[in-house]
Amino acid sequence: MTRDRGPRRLRRLEPNAGRGAERSTRRGAGPGTRRSALLAASVTALSLTASGCVVVHGEREVLPAVTKGEAAKAMTSFLTAYNKAQRANDRALDAGRVAGALADIDGAKLRAGHKTAPDGNSSYKALELTDTTYTIPKKAGWPRWFVADSASNRGSSRWLLVFTRAGADDAWRVSYLTVVAADDVPVFKKDDDGFAEPVAAGDPALAVTPGRLATAYADYLQDGGDGFAPGAFTSALRDTRKKNATRPGLARQYRDEALSGGAYTPLGLRTKDGSALVFFATRHYEKQTAAKGVRLTVTDPAIKALMNGEPQQSLTLAYVSNQAVLDPARSGHGGDGDGDRDGVAFLGRVAGLTGAKGE
Repeated sequence: MTRDRGPRRLRRLEPNAGRGAERSTRRGAGPGTRRSALLAASVTALSLTASGCVVVHGEREVLPAVTKGEAAKAMTSFLTAYNKAQRANDRALDAGRVAGALADIDGAKLRAGHKTAPDGNSSYKALELTDTTYTIPKKAGWPRWFVADSASNRGSSRWLLVFTRAGADDAWRVSYLTVVAADDVPVFKKDDDGFAEPVAAGDPALAVTPGRLATAYADYLQDGGDGFAPGAFTSALRDTRKKNATRPGLARQYRDEALSGGAYTPLGLRTKDGSALVFFATRHYEKQTAAKGVRLTVTDPAIKALMNGEPQQSLTLAYVSNQAVLDPARSGHGGDGDGDRDGVAFLGRVAGLTGAKGE
């Protein structure tokens, strides 16, 4: 297992040079022909400028990621596909509507479900998301993304879904899905037109730059330290691991890795107080090793369904988690808050088993 020490560098998508223009330098074309073609192109460009026609390059212009109407259609398409997949235990039915961490978690769950119930889940209750607020950032280039904040028929918490699209011809897919207490959803900073402000991966105004959050969290779980506020997914999780590691007869070891780049790219929105709500993903491993004379017993149907090998002496479980955190403003960087506070605070975390290996 290789530790990911930081986010991968993303290449900026540059606009296609010379789009729509025919090349006039075909074999056999002489200097006069080339000069005539260049002159014609120049006259055409001047005519377009004079007529008031303007070509907007989405790769360079700062534009809203989506209209609210398009966002609502993306939500409907996702819910339709998601419910079909869950009812049929068939990951192919929503594969085109999920990405990143959610695709890993959802896909593994459906693979396991298909093995245990190949005819589908007849008792599945369709997910309903209502009272939805769409928070849409303005940005240049791809990927484009937006956040949906919804009530569900699964309880009183709010569901936060991050829809992403890598290009104009791609479908909107949900890459992050977390569940957050209603009172914990922050107030976002918005411009006069109601559009939100995205935060950059290396934003120096935040306590932890968004691009480093996955690595910082993996390091914290391994070694402890500062940077994260106490809570169920930070200090309490480390305490639980320590207790499990010392139980007689069964040793437990843990590995944590950052996920970054592509559909795992951390995404964040500026909040009104100068902080940021950031979504990021991580991978986690738990290896259970039985002492001599102790037998490993696996009873969980999901683990059995995803198992490779036989757990005679050890069992390694792989998980992917996606989380929504409040990354506070660094002291002295403005905002309505007091800066830094107690560190990065977890608002929600959804994790799922993605694999199991027996040895």
